[in-house]
Amino acid sequence: MAAGLGFDVAAGVATITIDRPAKRNAMSADMWRALPGILETLAKDDAVRVVVLTGAGGNFCAGADIAELGDIHRDDDSHLSTVAERALAAFPKPTLAAIEGYCVGGGCQLAAACDLRFAAEDARFGITPAKLGIVYPAAATARLVRLVGPAAAKYLLFSADLVGAGHALRIGLLDEVVPAGGLRDRVAAFTGTLASRSLLTQQATKDIVDAIAAGGPVEEKAARWLAEVALSGEVDEGVAAFLERRPPTFTWTTPIR
Repeated sequence: MAAGLGFDVAAGVATITIDRPAKRNAMSADMWRALPGILETLAKDDAVRVVVLTGAGGNFCAGADIAELGDIHRDDDSHLSTVAERALAAFPKPTLAAIEGYCVGGGCQLAAACDLRFAAEDARFGITPAKLGIVYPAAATARLVRLVGPAAAKYLLFSADLVGAGHALRIGLLDEVVPAGGLRDRVAAFTGTLASRSLLTQQATKDIVDAIAAGGPVEEKAARWLAEVALSGEVDEGVAAFLERRPPTFTWTTPIR
């Protein structure tokens, strides 16, 4: 594992922490390289039902380390940031970015690759390649456009300006804004809820929604998930729990195919 990037698991929730506070958690080349391996480990861990990506020291991530930009940004398909972003977006279980402070450049790229984004009300967001004369990776640009729309994406990319959490919420970059000091508790409560729900439902939803967002066919995916439901026993447990007025205990885990 690269210095500056680590994870822990508790009560079904894995928390990946970007921990390089002296550089506002800017991601080094080694950190970008390490993230896909961490995600692969967590995907195979049946104890993990949700992943939170966050930063240490009051910031989420100030982006790629500019001093290592030549190593990080190669041709578009082999950008270390693109490889890491794709691994995060493809992670089979729910993912949530918990954002404080600066979320800039590659930090926004990582946040956008998560399923959901919660932020403290004083967080700041920006995508800054126009300050450096570089082109934002095509995969990241496409994801940003799907998330916020063409005009909002152009606003962020043209200007490279930082915007507040209220602006980010308004354009769809965020899902929730939390009062300062309350982010940790809100994320813990929400991920606790997610960890108690059916992972089968969540993973099927993620697979199908992402396919719809990308403009691809969904019929084959839907049929595969219906077959998985029939084999899983999840519905029997859900119905029994409802009739018995108790919380369900879902035991289905991610199939490795």
